[in-house]
Amino acid sequence: MSIKFCPIASSSSGNCIYIGTSNTHILIDAGLSGVNIQKGLVDIDIDASILDAIFITHEHSDHVKGAGVLSRRFNIPIFATQKTWEHIERSNSLGKIADNNRCFVYVGENCIINDMSVNAFNIPHAAADPVGYTISAFGHKVAVATDIGFITDTIKENIENCSAILIESNHDIEMLENGKYPRDLKNRIRSNKGHLSNCSTGQFLAEIMNERLKHIYLGHLSEENNRPLIALDTVTSMLKSVGAFDMYEFKLCLAERECVSEACVLS
Repeated sequence: MSIKFCPIASSSSGNCIYIGTSNTHILIDAGLSGVNIQKGLVDIDIDASILDAIFITHEHSDHVKGAGVLSRRFNIPIFATQKTWEHIERSNSLGKIADNNRCFVYVGENCIINDMSVNAFNIPHAAADPVGYTISAFGHKVAVATDIGFITDTIKENIENCSAILIESNHDIEMLENGKYPRDLKNRIRSNKGHLSNCSTGQFLAEIMNERLKHIYLGHLSEENNRPLIALDTVTSMLKSVGAFDMYEFKLCLAERECVSEACVLS
């Protein structure tokens, strides 16, 4: 038995991650159009009609854009925290959702979907009630954690024993500082409710590396303030500085911005 982990897209323009077993198929976020999510799933031989659930990290458009369409089209339950649902409903960003498909997650409580256990954990970000998720099945645990202002003890506790993770590596500090964004936006990005820099991500990964962690995706790269090779080189350099590549066997790669990434299969 195995668990498949595959980012469909990960960027400031849209985020959607597929996680599945032979019996269960879920998405973490649905921040692309419904059509593009369906196309991405077809690329990994998954039909959207078999999705069991969509889990939302927070209410921003690049994480929820296609969730309502998919839910209505295929009768898929959408899970989010109560405060996130309240914000979504006030903004009417998903359109009409059937009552039976409006579902709640509670931080620290396992949500069982067939053979998967999904757990939400708090993250610091400028949203109503943002969360990351760990998903466990068949002795493996994977995690999705993006839109993070800074690494908290809670984040570390949830991620450090995972077999595979998608972690934010949003911006290069110098590119952000020297870029065209206004000062107030730069300050928000760098704040404790903003986004992780490449350096912060590299430092965090260097601290948690262990023999269990086999696959790392760097995700949610800024199109304006980062470049894929800069993110990858920065994190690689920090992991090399602590000897991670000598001590452990793992794969470090980029979650693609607007197309399907290489899948990780844990068995």
